[in-house]
Amino acid sequence: MGDSALDSRVQGAGALSLDREKMRELGYRTVDMLVDRLADESRPPLRRATPAEMAERIGGPPPGDPESFDEILTRLRDDVLAFTSRLDHPAFFAYIPSCGTWPSALGDFVASACNIYAGSWMESAGPTQVELEVLGWFKSWIGYPETSEGTLVTGGSAANMTALACAREKLAGPMSDRLVVYLSDQSHSSLARAARVLGFRPDQVRVVATDSSLQLRPLALTAAMNADIRAGRRPLFVAASAGATNAGTVDPLPELAELCHERGVWLHADAAYGGFAVLSERGRAQLAGLELADSVALDPHKWLYQPYECGCLLVREGHALRAAFEITPDYLNDSKASQAEVDFADLGLQLTRTARALKVWVSLRYFGLDAFRAAIEHSLDLADLARRRVEESEALELAAEPSLGVVCLRRRFPDTASEDEAERRNAVLVDKLEDSGLGLVSGTRLHGEYVVRLCVLNHTTREEDVERVLAFLESAEVDPGASPARRSGRDRDISDSWVMPELGGDESVALVSLFHGLSPDELRLVQDVGKNRDAVDGEVIVAQWDTTNDLYVILDGSAEVLIHGERRSELGAGDFFGELAALDWGAGYSYSRTATVRATSQMRLLLIPADELRTLIKTLPFIETRIRAAVRQHLRLT
Repeated sequence: MGDSALDSRVQGAGALSLDREKMRELGYRTVDMLVDRLADESRPPLRRATPAEMAERIGGPPPGDPESFDEILTRLRDDVLAFTSRLDHPAFFAYIPSCGTWPSALGDFVASACNIYAGSWMESAGPTQVELEVLGWFKSWIGYPETSEGTLVTGGSAANMTALACAREKLAGPMSDRLVVYLSDQSHSSLARAARVLGFRPDQVRVVATDSSLQLRPLALTAAMNADIRAGRRPLFVAASAGATNAGTVDPLPELAELCHERGVWLHADAAYGGFAVLSERGRAQLAGLELADSVALDPHKWLYQPYECGCLLVREGHALRAAFEITPDYLNDSKASQAEVDFADLGLQLTRTARALKVWVSLRYFGLDAFRAAIEHSLDLADLARRRVEESEALELAAEPSLGVVCLRRRFPDTASEDEAERRNAVLVDKLEDSGLGLVSGTRLHGEYVVRLCVLNHTTREEDVERVLAFLESAEVDPGASPARRSGRDRDISDSWVMPELGGDESVALVSLFHGLSPDELRLVQDVGKNRDAVDGEVIVAQWDTTNDLYVILDGSAEVLIHGERRSELGAGDFFGELAALDWGAGYSYSRTATVRATSQMRLLLIPADELRTLIKTLPFIETRIRAAVRQHLRLT
């Protein structure tokens, strides 16, 4: 009869049930489709589609009558799965690849097919014990004590939020306006999102500038904490990078741990990207001190090669995790027979949760730990190959010291007239590589400077894949006038359009470099959102570590810039300052003031509130290009 509309599907009672043979048949056909797809090496790293195209392909109401399973698989293959990133492509170096394994996927299949509820011991003693075993492996790998506890979550974002909630409950209890969270400018954006969701206001999160090596330094963190303590606030939580997503950077974990423990501040190590590198000798050396953190976020779906979703949070004092989340309503009172039973619903945000540990357990038992260790070592070897290749190139240059598989670089363009043009052409280069289908890289910013980012993580990647992508980046032709096709229009060329309009207001605004080239209407818009402010000689306009975040434009007079009390530069009419704190780092949080600015004469200033500046940038987006250029200089200075 084949796969007719009603084969093995009945109406009425049991309408959603299949007999054993039909279940096997559908399973075999699905596996065949997946294996063929995974083995198809012709698929590019990424295939895009417009919303209109996708709506045309798979839009419409659900069918009232059954459809052929062959037709469903065909549409899945051709209209759904065809338009995804191919994370297992050997030249997928963008963002953070996630190249899983087939046994891991089968572990997920078992969890889904059995529809395991892994929230309570009573309903899932076997899967719960598997998760406890897997967590025990993780704890031993990073050097945590047996008394620590943990939970598997959806990913690093959930792990970071769970850690912050646990820290607040352990150290402070209910939310307080005095509590302060400290992040570096290399921290993952999920930490800002976690702070916002948990009720931390903009003035309760300090984004601390990193040094030239992109690390959070104890000196800067100490100064920020001291400023908050003097202001009557309470330092609560520090997020250190243990393999930052941006550049793979590892903060000085032992020194930060010593500082935080002396002051009773919770140290969280975000090791979601780099944590499992501890399985390699080189990675363990870089991540020294990870075991000293109060909590650690890990992502098995990165360097442990598991399918999405699979994150992890470990907490050194295990009872703190339980105390933060355990709530037992009346309808669950009879679900626990003894205190020895672990209910993972008591250790995190989710009551309903699946058995994420099965895929880890299955794949590690199938391949053995040494195979995963070898895959990590292979990735580090290839990243080192990329570093050497860039260093030997006349066209490419390193933008930061490579770390934990992340290599940030730039293409040199000798005929480039400005940093903005260099940025634009490097961004075009990223687009051209994607269009070629040879590989995929992504762009990011390091201290305000646009760089090309290559992340070597896939266990399928070969030396020739790295060589091929770097050769393309090195030699591909880039039209000097080209603009990236997939970035917002922030690169308006106004270099030849400077005007000195006749204004009814203060014409000195038009002389400020930030506003060169604005039309009369645009300048009036600036003046409408700005506020006049005067300062006397010797007056401190902004103080280092202040939480204010306004932008200041000097219309007349002069000022000095002081960092840790040392005079570092001078400012005069036409200059602006405070741009770093005025920019939204993420989720409405900004940098703390990184320097003190003190008037050295009578001054006339235009103050633009941060909220107004962000609105202004949306209206006049090319202003952001100039602000970011100033940020690059500012961060080099600090």
